[in-house]
Amino acid sequence: MNQFQNLINDCLIDTKHVESAVILVAKTAAVTAASVLPTQAQIFIDSFKHMTSTRERGFYFQDKAYTCVRADRNSIYCKCGTHGLILVKTALYVIVATYNDSMYPSVCVEAVEKLAVYLKEKGK
Repeated sequence: MNQFQNLINDCLIDTKHVESAVILVAKTAAVTAASVLPTQAQIFIDSFKHMTSTRERGFYFQDKAYTCVRADRNSIYCKCGTHGLILVKTALYVIVATYNDSMYPSVCVEAVEKLAVYLKEKGK
């Protein structure tokens, strides 16, 4: 298991408030580590370049239509009923995570944002 897979497991999945997660390379959309493989990795990367369209359209992921509830240059938060999709960008990566109705959204957001801060501190 690689270092990034360990980060996904230890920092996100093990919180029990992140259903699935993936770390993408920001420049290439390559999957560095994942608990689920996204088919639209490039769309997640491009969403930070096209904020207006991201806010208007949201995302379709894992058979759910997510509406954008917050978007800035580093973070995008989306909801579909009681499910959520979180995207956080660092210098080199985009972290994508989901939560479901049995999880606390705030804990999921906090876990993803803390992992992003860790990666930013490491220059990643």
